[in-house]
Amino acid sequence: MPVAELDGIEIAYELVGEGQPWVLTPGGRFTKEVGGLPEMARALADRGKQVLTWDRPNCGASSVVFRGESESEVQAEALGALLRHLDLGPTVIAGGSGGSRISLLAAARNPDVTAGLAMWWISGGVPGLLQLANYYCMPSADVAWHGGMADVVELDQWQEVLASNPRNRERFLSMDRQEFIETMDRWMLAYCPCDDSLVPGLNDDDIARLSVPILVFRSGASDMSHTRVTSETLAAGLPGAQLVEPPWDDNEWNERRAAVEDVGSLFARWPLLVPQLVDWADRTIGDERSSS
Repeated sequence: MPVAELDGIEIAYELVGEGQPWVLTPGGRFTKEVGGLPEMARALADRGKQVLTWDRPNCGASSVVFRGESESEVQAEALGALLRHLDLGPTVIAGGSGGSRISLLAAARNPDVTAGLAMWWISGGVPGLLQLANYYCMPSADVAWHGGMADVVELDQWQEVLASNPRNRERFLSMDRQEFIETMDRWMLAYCPCDDSLVPGLNDDDIARLSVPILVFRSGASDMSHTRVTSETLAAGLPGAQLVEPPWDDNEWNERRAAVEDVGSLFARWPLLVPQLVDWADRTIGDERSSS
């Protein structure tokens, strides 16, 4: 498994296929091996695309990193650096759930390596955002407050990154406890649904930099975690974005959550997106290339 070392951060990745470069990012803290993602990458590769999948900081075999205003910004920064390191050229950046947020921030802040942007299952709404703060940050904050970094590394949510990259244990243990707690405070606050931001961390300057084709899949009306209004408002607020219906029914997210113990992944049906994604890219980004 290839690993890039970028400014002291190890980023594990895989490349499949040849052709127009794409990068796929899943949600949660799931790895590049999560069910549905390798299959989606292979389906895109079969359609003439070169596809990058990667473990974000704090996921899989990559380094744990605790700094900055939000975990999303850390991961978006790492994606921009990885794309430059691999010298893929302008890349179609695509992702769902938490991966949509990373993709959006990465595309806005790294226009030199962005050819297009595609997103689905975009987190939003008061319950959706507050549950992110609780899911990503609260367990570590609570344990650090009442113990120390040796207790943080015992949390279930960190066992995969410790097993996949043994160096991560020392990264945890070498962190100052108070600094870690302050980082968790900032990262939780980043998810606060307290203003008019379309997506946590996205500002007006970010939006102004987006000048590539953008595809947004509409979320289901029954989806509390990725609300329909979030997808519709985001598509309306981004320059030139196209809002389309996904290849599944309104209850998709709820059904995937209910079936995750049997199927093993929330993202098992993501390969169904490939025909629409390829058609959109071939029409919009392909035309841009031929006219430049």
